[in-house]
This record gives sequence, C-alpha cells and structure tokens, in this order.
Amino acid sequence: MSAFDYVSSALRTIRLEAEAVSALSERINGSFTKACELIMACNGRVIVTGMGKSGHIGKKIAATLASTGTPAFFVHPGEASHGDLGMITRQDVVLAISYSGSSNEVVTLLPLLKRAGVKIISMSANAQSTLGEVAEVNLDISVVHEACPLDLAPTSSTTATLVMGDALAIALLEARGFTAEDFAFSHPGGALGRKLLLRLTDVMHSGSDIPQVSPDTPLLEALMVMSEKGFGMTTVMNNSGELLGIFTDGDLRRSIDRGVDVRSAKTGELMNTNPRMLRENTLAAEALAVMEEAKINVLLISNEQKQLVGVVKINDLLRAGII
Repeated sequence: MSAFDYVSSALRTIRLEAEAVSALSERINGSFTKACELIMACNGRVIVTGMGKSGHIGKKIAATLASTGTPAFFVHPGEASHGDLGMITRQDVVLAISYSGSSNEVVTLLPLLKRAGVKIISMSANAQSTLGEVAEVNLDISVVHEACPLDLAPTSSTTATLVMGDALAIALLEARGFTAEDFAFSHPGGALGRKLLLRLTDVMHSGSDIPQVSPDTPLLEALMVMSEKGFGMTTVMNNSGELLGIFTDGDLRRSIDRGVDVRSAKTGELMNTNPRMLRENTLAAEALAVMEEAKINVLLISNEQKQLVGVVKINDLLRAGII
C-alpha cells in the first residue's frame, strides 16, 4: 500500500487559496470605496453577520474592525431572528456575509433591516443574489475553485472573505489616522499592551533610590554607594543637584586597565560626562531598543527641563514584559 502524498495535497491547497486571494486585487474598485465611505459616515457600529463558515469568518472580521478603530461586533443571524435584532439600530451599518447571497438566516433579516433604514454592505460571490440586490454595495468574494477537491467545503472562499475583511479594516484604519497608541488602548492586556503603553516613568526608580555622589567623593566610597543601590553605577551631582556625569562598573574596569590608583582617585576624575539619557515619557519599548543598541544596562531619565528624575535597568524593562 503506497503512502498518501500529503505534501502535494497541502501545496495544492496553498496554491489555490493564494490564487483566490490574488484575484481580489481586481475587485478593489469603486464598490470597495463606497463600502468604506458608508462605514466612515456611520454614526453607530458595524454589525457583522453571517451563517456557518461565513459566520466564523465574520467574527474575526468584526474583531479586527473593533481593534483597529471601527466599532464593530458580530450578531448571529439565527439569534437575530429571536431577539438579537434589537442590538441593531438605524445608525449602524450591517456587513452581511453569504457566499451564495441566499443564506436563509441572513435573507430573513433583510426586509427588517431595510424597513429600519439600516445600510447594508454585502460580501457575496453573486451580486445578483437576494443579498447582493438588497445591499447598498456588494464586495465580490467569488473564487474559481475551492481548495477542497470536491469543490464543496468552504476553503478558498473563506480565505478570500477574510482577506477582503482585512483590506476593509486596514483601509479604514489608515483613513482614520489610527495610531499605534490608539491600537494599544484596545489591547491593554498582555505583552502587546505593555509594549505599546508602558513609558519610562512607569518603571523608573526615582528619589532616594537613585545612587548619587559628588565629584569629590573618593572612588572607594562611590563603589560602596554603587553596591548599596545595586545599579552597577552612580550618578555624579554638584551641590546644586545638577548632573555632571555617571560612573559605572565598566568605567571602573577601564580605569583599572589604565593603571589608575582606585584608592586615591576621585569619582569626578573618572566619570563619563556624556551619559545616555532619555525623557521620562519615552516608550519603554523604545528605551529597550536604545539600551540594546548601545550595549548598556542602565539608562538615566530626565524631565522636560532636562533634570535627572530617574534611572532604569534593562532588567526592569524585561520584567515588565517589554520584549
């Protein structure tokens, strides 16, 4: 008994679905623009609906819209006929998905939606279908072949529908001027939210936690301060509280290599007078990139007046999930 060629089957599926997606490019036209304009003019939400596999894809499209600046949610067409239709208002736009354009559960809703004055955008392979005819605009998601060898299971068509939904969401995102910070407010949980929202002021050590010595402080005393605070460095400040420089473990090693007598040296003689410093409102993710590029483990933080207000270790950022 010969082994089945799983690889060839998988490659055929990928090829057919890639062809289905590629064919969508020819359909990004005036209809697509009109669909975007209807949503941009909407004072309510985008209500996505669809039955079966179209419904599963619709849930993803609704989630993508909602997280990229277009308020949206999914309503199951079957449940809509049993009370959930009350979730839809005349200020909303309905995005109805049905490959055939004749899914009973979706078609049943159409007279009620039209009577309420709700604008409808359809995603269908047949613009002359019941759904396509009723909708203000139809987005063509037709495919030549499903990846299923029986040409039955929704495969290429669901992929094309999902990509059309992504194209719609991203076009709207760009039209709204949606930013990374806007995106973060929709994703406050997990690593994504931490990466996009956390700023240095949220993780820095400040006040008495900042190691500090004067330029006349003997180096051995400065080393004790460094050991006590645990940053592997100390700032060097004058009597007016102005930052003069920084002395780090690396500076100590370099001083010893040069033959400096650490027992008699003053910290001000060996400090780095041009330390790396960022503003307190800098994104923590940006600060991590700076530290990695400069190969430093500690970063000084200033306010808008360029006064030292804090210090952060690379481990602080890693513990906060900025990776």
